[in-house]
Amino acid sequence: MKRLLGAVAVATLLMTIPQIYTIWVDQQTAGISLWSWITYWIGSLVWLVYGLQKRDWIIYLPCAAWLLIDSAVVAGVLIYG
Repeated sequence: MKRLLGAVAVATLLMTIPQIYTIWVDQQTAGISLWSWITYWIGSLVWLVYGLQKRDWIIYLPCAAWLLIDSAVVAGVLIYG
């Protein structure tokens, strides 16, 4: 199960890279909801804290990466939106 969770975590992070590319390289933010991505960021933060409390790297490591990815989207929307 840990391998599956790790693979899913990496796959979902990689699937967000085109979104970041569109925002930062093409400077296109049409159809991107700032409030949705802020909510995702908050959710990632809550799960990160939970994972750290449980000392479970399967939870906190992807959440730390999601905080970075969510931050890239939010910052891009704020700059180019």
